Amino acid sequence: MRVVYRGLAAVAIVVAVAVTLVVVLPSEPDEVAAGPVTAPPAAPPSSGPAPTPTLSPTETAAPSPGVTLAPGYTAMEALYADPRVPRLTRAVKRMSLPAPSRKVVKDTRSGLAVPKLPKPWKTHGAAPFTTKQVLPRTRGTSLRGMFVTCPLPILEQQEPRDTALLAARWTLNHHPKGAKISWLASQPVKRGWMLVYRVTYGKRTSRAAVVVVDGGMSKPGLAFVTVPDSQRKQWRDMGRAVSGVRVLG
Repeated sequence: MRVVYRGLAAVAIVVAVAVTLVVVLPSEPDEVAAGPVTAPPAAPPSSGPAPTPTLSPTETAAPSPGVTLAPGYTAMEALYADPRVPRLTRAVKRMSLPAPSRKVVKDTRSGLAVPKLPKPWKTHGAAPFTTKQVLPRTRGTSLRGMFVTCPLPILEQQEPRDTALLAARWTLNHHPKGAKISWLASQPVKRGWMLVYRVTYGKRTSRAAVVVVDGGMSKPGLAFVTVPDSQRKQWRDMGRAVSGVRVLG
């Protein structure tokens, strides 16, 4: 029996040593992968100054005009392939504009001055834009008129007209889902281009306009105004808004 007990004791000692070894072994490498994973940097860090923050998630650095966005597609080709934006033909005429307002709102980031619209318009928190004027909210809808400025948030093209087209397409991000454009007016302005258009979404519409002007900054400036049909009385203010967009002097 003593031989049996000695054998059992030896087995117990071996098992205890094995358990101790398992406990003190380091974690397997794949246990680390269960934590948060971050993407590697696209390029080695630079010793130069940090880049200037962009205006918003939609704003991108403007490469050379005509840059390819994806294999086989340029910014304009992507525009022409978008069914929400029709071709701008010669049938789209100019519109007469009223005299510009003397009261202005200054946007030092875009290098633009724009008209300060009369009541019921009022200034409002601008983010993610750099200036913003709005109409009061209307009961039963979240849509309301707004008039904003910012540095150009899309790719600048060689022709101001093409840049304005891309800007108008970008403004659909600020209209209800399913919105489509139909052109009302198109014309050059000093150091830029202006487009006026109707935005249709279901049975409702808005009037909108963009003015792209070179304000002498690193990017052209964009002025964008839109007014839904629930506030159609203020459609008359749109001519005043776009007529007064100018370079900040």
